[in-house]
Amino acid sequence: MDLNLAGRRALVTGASTGLGKSTALALAQEGVEIAIASRSREKLEAARSEIISMVPSAVVHVIPVDVTSNEEIASMAAAAEQAMGGVDILIANAGGPPPGNFASTSLDSYGEALQLNLVSTVAMCSALVPAMQQRGWGRVVAITSLSVREPIGTLILSNTARAGLTGFLKTLAREVAPDGVTVNSLQPGLHRTPRLEALHENLAEAAAAIPAGIIGDPDDFGRVAAFLCSDFAKFITGAAIPLDGGAAHGLQ
Repeated sequence: MDLNLAGRRALVTGASTGLGKSTALALAQEGVEIAIASRSREKLEAARSEIISMVPSAVVHVIPVDVTSNEEIASMAAAAEQAMGGVDILIANAGGPPPGNFASTSLDSYGEALQLNLVSTVAMCSALVPAMQQRGWGRVVAITSLSVREPIGTLILSNTARAGLTGFLKTLAREVAPDGVTVNSLQPGLHRTPRLEALHENLAEAAAAIPAGIIGDPDDFGRVAAFLCSDFAKFITGAAIPLDGGAAHGLQ
């Protein structure tokens, strides 16, 4: 399915690995010029080479950034706009904070988690969404977690920060919808990523607990994210969409 995205320009953070990299690949396959960002230039260059090996025509820019610094986020946004002439699509993604529960988590850890998984996306939107509004077209897709919908006891920091981000995104979506900008989030359940492998010793056992009976494929996730960026999805905004193989128990 051609998503008619050729010629658009996307900035994808947390793109050196996992769901961010898969989303960058899916956009490149649709003809989108992309800037990929994360902390490690070495990992970004490896991701760039992998994407170009699969999509030889892809235009991929590399921008190292530490999203715990709002100053670096501003510099990243400016570098992406300069490299591509503008940013039409923002895929806001960052790795999760350390696992832990109430008893094991220090007060200082909350501020760090909020910066990583909430304030960083607010800063990216502040830098890039106004220009999208002026052009009359834009897409923001944040990658959050199924823990927003159904809190996970061992991930109290992620539960807290990403729930706050979801509230911000819903509010922003309503404000910018008249300007042709959509704002959505994707809530991944278990997908085969390095983070999942670090958190779960037995993936077969984890898969057995999912109604679909499988672990999610990051490439499938990337294609869903790319669809949300297309004009076919122009009526979807303010949505928080689970991709979890039926794992969540709630009605909403």
